[in-house]
Amino acid sequence: MKRLLAAALLTVTLAAGSLAAAAGAAAHATRIAADPAENAELTESPAAVAATFNEAMQPQFAAMTVVGPDGNLWSTGEPTVDGAVVSVGVRPLGPPGTYTVNYRATSADGHVISGSWSFELTVAGTGTPGPSATAADEPGDDAFPMWPLYVGVVVIVGGAVLWAVRRRT
Repeated sequence: MKRLLAAALLTVTLAAGSLAAAAGAAAHATRIAADPAENAELTESPAAVAATFNEAMQPQFAAMTVVGPDGNLWSTGEPTVDGAVVSVGVRPLGPPGTYTVNYRATSADGHVISGSWSFELTVAGTGTPGPSATAADEPGDDAFPMWPLYVGVVVIVGGAVLWAVRRRT
């Protein structure tokens, strides 16, 4: 009985340590800056928008769009990734109002980061929009949750310890 109790205690201790380590390792990239800044009021169109993250991003699968107050896309071209900065070109803007930048990028650890920020155009521009934003795919978060993996590891390790203890007695 003492061995079984010791094995159970060891299993719980290892599981708690594994989950604590996993929680520390689960820290993912975050956006630390935006250009133009969030809620900035602009009188003219920026040539590009950019998000800066706290770590380098993978160039594959990056997505970034600028959607205007008219519901149309104002971004142009494919997004580029330069280290920790993801950016995309912007057409000369048109109607005044709120423009929303949507982004999705993959961090070095493979986690998908997505989000958005807005800026305001206070003076009407003369630009022509791209297609309707509803016709385009907007970035989303397709990341797989890790907690089922952690629970599975705890169950497998716990079962193996119990089997080993029972086999010895």
